[in-house]
Amino acid sequence: MSLTTVLKTASSGMLASQVSLRAVSDNIANVNTPGYVRKTVDQQPLVVGGMGMGVEISGVKRVTDQYLQMATLAASSDANRWDVVSQYLDNAQSLFGDPSGDNFFFSRLDDVFSAFSQAADDPSSSLLRSQALSKVQDIMNEGARIGGQFSDLGKTVDAQVKAHVDRANDLLETINRLNSDISRAKLANADSSGSENIQSQLVDELATMMNIQVGQKAIGGVTIRSAEGLMLAGDGQAAKLSYNRTDATKGYIAVEPSNGLGFAQPIAMTGGRIRGLMDLRDDILPGMQDQLGEFMSRAAEQINAAHNKSAAIPPPKVMTGRDTGLDLPTAVGGFTGQTRIAILNQSGVAQSSVSIDFDAMTMTPGGAFTPATFLASLNGALGGAATATFTNGALSLTAAGTNGLAIDEGTSNKSGRAFSHFFGLNDLIRTDGTGTYDTSLASTDPHGFTPGDTISFRLAQEDGKPIRDVSVAVPAGTTMANLLTALNDPTTGVGLYGSFSLDSKGALSFAGSAPLNANLSVTQDLTERGVGGPSMSQLFGLGTVERAGRAGRYKVDPALTSNPMKLSLATLDLSVAAGQPAVTAGDGRGARLIAAAGDVTTDFSAAGELGKVTMTVSRYASEFGGSIGRQAQGAETRKQSAESVSNEAMARRQSVEGVNIDEELVRLTTYQQAFNASARMIQAAKDMFDVLTNMI
Repeated sequence: MSLTTVLKTASSGMLASQVSLRAVSDNIANVNTPGYVRKTVDQQPLVVGGMGMGVEISGVKRVTDQYLQMATLAASSDANRWDVVSQYLDNAQSLFGDPSGDNFFFSRLDDVFSAFSQAADDPSSSLLRSQALSKVQDIMNEGARIGGQFSDLGKTVDAQVKAHVDRANDLLETINRLNSDISRAKLANADSSGSENIQSQLVDELATMMNIQVGQKAIGGVTIRSAEGLMLAGDGQAAKLSYNRTDATKGYIAVEPSNGLGFAQPIAMTGGRIRGLMDLRDDILPGMQDQLGEFMSRAAEQINAAHNKSAAIPPPKVMTGRDTGLDLPTAVGGFTGQTRIAILNQSGVAQSSVSIDFDAMTMTPGGAFTPATFLASLNGALGGAATATFTNGALSLTAAGTNGLAIDEGTSNKSGRAFSHFFGLNDLIRTDGTGTYDTSLASTDPHGFTPGDTISFRLAQEDGKPIRDVSVAVPAGTTMANLLTALNDPTTGVGLYGSFSLDSKGALSFAGSAPLNANLSVTQDLTERGVGGPSMSQLFGLGTVERAGRAGRYKVDPALTSNPMKLSLATLDLSVAAGQPAVTAGDGRGARLIAAAGDVTTDFSAAGELGKVTMTVSRYASEFGGSIGRQAQGAETRKQSAESVSNEAMARRQSVEGVNIDEELVRLTTYQQAFNASARMIQAAKDMFDVLTNMI
């Protein structure tokens, strides 16, 4: 071995030790730096012409474990998803108040029934009447407030999704740009660990927002793909994500075409904060809002049912019904049983009455009638003592002179509602729109919509990814059966992905079919029932927009608020002797009916966490309150579980990537000794050279 070889060997060893010492010093200096990954120096023998010529540095690399990195990213995505869901569900739960406090929303229903129970003991007290009406208005106001705050929460969540998508786009762009820096450093055999650490932190942040797949590039850097493998960054230009939704449809994330041509490509989103926010915006919060609307509508329905069975003293001159959304023949058709309309003087003494037998289709006085002749027959039977009108879907009765009106519901029934209740002639609680979507329409009834008018739907997967947009035209056939056939047509309707069905109370609903289990939303509705009537989505409650606003539509009848003595707290008794009052001021039986309304069994449509159930309003209030708590607790439990997995994965990753001071000190000592050995070898070569020179 020549002296030159000895010197080259020693100098290469000294250089390798210097680089290694620099790497160790960087590790020690960054022991507490977040996101720092320890690095090591790769050394290999330098062989020239079959002879060893020392060592060479093949590169400086970060110590990573790809499996642990992927496990950490997946766990982080899941943990962040449930963290944001838990956070907003906690906020949603707080809207209803403290369950142990006096202002808890669901306890206000008990306050209503308690107030009417007190009014029943002294129905002549204007104060007790006012207090009862105030309690009803309180719960209506609270329902409207909570419903409005649900809408505000939804807008906040929507803005958060957009902000997170924008941030994800920035991260993808930066990650993609860092790939170029890392590749250049690798090609120059330089230290690229700084850029790689920055990139790794950005990848970690991206994983908190969405689930991703990360791959390592052979020339340095990473590739980022969506769950289904669509390239997002790392291979040329970074993808641009977009958030696609309208108020009426579920949202989804898509990759926009890079050249502006073609269509956006929807991607799967199963984890991260974006997924959690989209779940809240599209499913959880609307479900709670729909459930609130269902509770409010059924509570109002039972209170109104009791009030329609009751009578006021003095009797009202005018009884104005609600907009049923139907034409009169359709509204009257399908009734069974008997009812009785009485005309009373201001003292409550009956002056005349009309008995309506829907089973026999007769009126007394009068005679036979049909749904088409009902209004004319009723006016004829009233004989001028009162008049009946039907305008814009609402039936109204007006007594002549100073007389008033009262109705005995009797055994009348249609879809679970008695005659006065069905038309809302004596409602205590009024609504600006549709409350319940039990239309009472049967398959043989006319649908009433104009042929050729269209309603447009979007069918989407459970995660919001669109399947197909469908526009359905109202058929020429006039019955509900014809309309259902058109809606469920496999070519021009939704039949390939699910079906609409009409239940016994006339409620129209859609159910997706396997394997896609599609969700349906209304993107446009140009239908109208009759002239100026409700659209199909308004009548049947199709789509989240229509159902979401129900809770804010209710208020106490202004006529009762201005004069509590008009409140119906008595009952009509036409069996009394002639000349005796059929309604008396001291009668509190009507108030007791309202006080017991919470214990009447009713049918609730599927909404939120609760499916279609039959129970009392009071029981439903308890179930609803419990379901909110269960959802919040369930999200918190899943958050804690996901965080535990994430923390464990991160701890294991840190055990590989993190800096251990003791290990670094050992390496420091080793490299110092190697440096000294190389230095001594150079000194020995110098001494030998000096000896040889002196000998010559």
